[in-house]
Amino acid sequence: MNYESFSVDIQDRIAHIVLTRPEKRNSMIPAFWRDLPAIVEDIDGNARARAIVVSSTGPHFCSGMDLASFGGGGGGGDEAAARAARIRHGASFYDGALHTQRSLSCLEECRIPVLAAVQGGCIGGGVDMVSACDMRYATEDAYFTIFEINIGMTADVGTFPRLCKLIPEGIVRELAYTGRRMSAAEAKEIGLVNRVYADQDAMLEGVFEVAREIARKPPLAVYGCKRMINYARDHSTADGLDYIAIWNASFLQGAEMQEAMLANRQERPGDFVDLPRKQSAQ
Repeated sequence: MNYESFSVDIQDRIAHIVLTRPEKRNSMIPAFWRDLPAIVEDIDGNARARAIVVSSTGPHFCSGMDLASFGGGGGGGDEAAARAARIRHGASFYDGALHTQRSLSCLEECRIPVLAAVQGGCIGGGVDMVSACDMRYATEDAYFTIFEINIGMTADVGTFPRLCKLIPEGIVRELAYTGRRMSAAEAKEIGLVNRVYADQDAMLEGVFEVAREIARKPPLAVYGCKRMINYARDHSTADGLDYIAIWNASFLQGAEMQEAMLANRQERPGDFVDLPRKQSAQ
């Protein structure tokens, strides 16, 4: 299938989602918000891959939302229509914000790990996007900017709820209040990115090696890890301990454990069962 903002390739149980509008610095147009969840839900729901890598083309990872494409037409020349549009503006904006939020939440909510590979600028909505991924990697020239303050608005697509759980709150506040650039080196120092690479080729090679390692593990166990980490992040220690006990009581598979241990002992790839297709995908 062809997408306006993405290309998708799946090989060796790894899905590669690539932002493909380099001439527009991979800005987020309406098709972006529609297609990203459709792509991720297809990969996840049909168990097409065991890991997802998100990267982009051109000098910059993503310049954020394409504001020109969200300008709207107002009420036209009809005074009654213009009045109705003004009255509905708040509700319309709210619905639109929820739509974009849900579009990025698919990365966090899918059952398989998502690895973001960032080069150049990761700006505004780009920060929202990578904050929803499981892990982030960057090139030496990468930088991150909560740019919304520079255009007179508050970031509303996921930066604050997620970033505050990834890096120190004081750093989040400084970035949000000033709109300054945070370099890849600083991002690694505070734990936002796992590793920094010399260039995009080296980064993709390294990120795909991590993805291949994940894809070699038992998918149900990887899914359990992601589910538990997300749950523990948002709940108390006691609740997290209880949930993992219930999870393992329900999902722990002796056959998969035996195969994993045997594969390790014999130094061979494990023969593991893929995740089931979701009911919504059938």
